[in-house]
Amino acid sequence: MDFFEHQDKARRRTGRLIWLFVLAVIGIVVAVYLVVWLAMMLVSGHGAKPGAPNPYADPLWHPGLFLLVAASTLSVILLSSLYKTAQLASGGHAVASMLGGRRIDPQTRDLAERRLLNVVEEMALASGTPVPPVYVMHDEPGINAFAAGHEPRDAVIGVSRGCLEYLDRDELQGVMAHEFSHILNGDMRLNLRLIGVLHGILVLAMIGWLVLRSMRHAGRSRGKGGGGAVAVILIVGAGLVAVGSIGLFFGRAIKSAVSRQREYLADASAVQFTRLPDGIAGALKKIGGRPETSKIEGPKAEEISHMFFGSAAGSFSRRLFATHPPLADRITRIDPSFDGRFPKRVEPVALSAASLDAETKRGRPPAKTFGALLGGAAAIPVDPAEVLRRIGVPGMDKVIYAAALLESIPEPLRNAAREPYDARAVIYAVLLDRDPAVRARQLAALRPKVEEPSYRETERLAVLVDGLVEEARLPLVDTTFPALKTLSPAQYRPFRENVEQLIRADDKVELLEYALRSMMLRSLDVHFGLARPPAVRHRRLDPLLPALIRVLSALAHAGQTGEAEVLRAFDKGMARVGRTGSPLPKTECSLADLDAALGDLAEAEPLLKRRILGACVACVAVDGKVTAREAALLHAVAANLGVPIPPIAAPGEETPAA
Repeated sequence: MDFFEHQDKARRRTGRLIWLFVLAVIGIVVAVYLVVWLAMMLVSGHGAKPGAPNPYADPLWHPGLFLLVAASTLSVILLSSLYKTAQLASGGHAVASMLGGRRIDPQTRDLAERRLLNVVEEMALASGTPVPPVYVMHDEPGINAFAAGHEPRDAVIGVSRGCLEYLDRDELQGVMAHEFSHILNGDMRLNLRLIGVLHGILVLAMIGWLVLRSMRHAGRSRGKGGGGAVAVILIVGAGLVAVGSIGLFFGRAIKSAVSRQREYLADASAVQFTRLPDGIAGALKKIGGRPETSKIEGPKAEEISHMFFGSAAGSFSRRLFATHPPLADRITRIDPSFDGRFPKRVEPVALSAASLDAETKRGRPPAKTFGALLGGAAAIPVDPAEVLRRIGVPGMDKVIYAAALLESIPEPLRNAAREPYDARAVIYAVLLDRDPAVRARQLAALRPKVEEPSYRETERLAVLVDGLVEEARLPLVDTTFPALKTLSPAQYRPFRENVEQLIRADDKVELLEYALRSMMLRSLDVHFGLARPPAVRHRRLDPLLPALIRVLSALAHAGQTGEAEVLRAFDKGMARVGRTGSPLPKTECSLADLDAALGDLAEAEPLLKRRILGACVACVAVDGKVTAREAALLHAVAANLGVPIPPIAAPGEETPAA
């Protein structure tokens, strides 16, 4: 099963979850009606004159009462679910805050935190996802972690203090690969929706407990007929607790069934990602060897238990509806030689600046080979089918290549990319044209729009950006996302306007320049509430054919010069989707039209996106090769489609022996 099939399956699971929720709500409404009917029958009988008929004794069905109960119950469940869903609207940040997580400062001097950030950056760039912010739960000594968000662009990674203290780099890499699997496979959105669904059902039980607690005051105010009122309170309260508990029982069953299989899949994907089974297996063994195991003590842990790397209730939990498979089973699937015995004692990992540097470089190729990974070929051999196959499962060679890209970025640039104020200057510097005359016009337009320190920082960083190898420019942009997301809306709006002005200041916009801008702003606009994530609206190619023709025409014109070459590239792309047509003239590939076309294609279902992206790759790689700029262009187009494409590098250079 590839990335697109995982995404499609996750989307269909979400649809099934909605139907299960509807069925559960129907059952709850009927159960609440029976509780209220019983209460009304007893109250009516208690207060009626001797021999008088009880209007609720027969028949059982009372349409008016049912409508009242159904409306009230549905309102409580739906409003509670919507309330919880609204709480989680900001994605992973809301979950991290619920758990008391503290965001790790990108400039942290803590060695364990620095190591974690390095691992997350490398894996994000290797998998083609935006670099996520990272949170740490300092009050949690257990070994655990989670990934949360609606989609990769708003994902966050969270780890416990125990995860930082007790795992070495290989083990930490295995745990992070597991969490990135959840990000890539579309599990996060389903996990967040489960929280909202279960909250709506849980509220009924909470109301029932509140009703029962109110009975302690009933005796003091009981007057004539008070016994009937107490009976109503008792029956309704106990009934709501029972109904809510039954609903929660089935809700947990759904959560358990969904979560267990996804954990097995994420474990397998982590091994495929890192090619280091001892890493994730070692982390699981350390969980089993510690008294704290993977337990999370926070009061909200149960609510999001299905999102953690290990069981939040402890790895040895044998509850009927445990959200995670047994620890020994998970280890055995990864390491068949495991004998079921866990380490008797787990010691913290000692870290120093020297050991951190040695740990980071361990397993990498020699420096000479490492440097040769970048800028070594004018054109890179590319197999479109292989590009699609590696989406979602990039492999350790991509992690090594991502590390090479990061290492090629000068330290001042990397530091600036991690700081919110300077990250804006990094983006300005990346967008500056290399033509001195054009750059002068851009800087003249920028100067009155920004503070003087920001302008000077842009000029300083531009010199460093000019010295970057072409392949490193896009990863540099990716590393600014965590910092830029900490801007306030008031800071983001002028920054966005400045980006637009820099692009248009030279009176021309290259397709790559546009694609970078579009990729960046689409992600940030959603984060700051200026846009909504694209929804799935298209399951067939035909309605999207005009949009695909426009995008392929723009790609063909961007990568080819002669009319015959443009036609050949366009035809190659169209052949991948089994269609024919003619490319649009370059004059009809305006940025506004291209923006609308990419927006339409982003609304395709996952399996259809595979065909669309395959056509784009075939168009750009018409001769079986791509340049560094074309590879960056493919990355940006894929990001606009919501597809995380790993970096493209020469096959012979990106797979040195580890």
